[in-house]
Amino acid sequence: MRPSYREPHPVTGAGVATGAATAFVWLLLFGLLGRDVPGYAWWTLLAGGLAWLAAAVLVRHGDRGVATGVAIVTAGGWSIAAAIVAVRWAQSGDWPLW
Repeated sequence: MRPSYREPHPVTGAGVATGAATAFVWLLLFGLLGRDVPGYAWWTLLAGGLAWLAAAVLVRHGDRGVATGVAIVTAGGWSIAAAIVAVRWAQSGDWPLW
């Protein structure tokens, strides 16, 4: 008989949804700390970096499904922040982050 190996933390839909919901709330709370576009963008960048760091730890030592949800929502949050910065830049003609 051949040995069978089981993954200790298989990726499940519930895990991905949990990670996505957690990351959404995390980014929302940090984004609300910003009072203007630059503040929102910097807080979102910081929150996303911390979320991806947590996702990297989860990939290595925890639930990879949760890590996947965190990474997907964080990328979406960063995309929204980049779009807001780009729109402000296009409207004002001045780079809003410095």
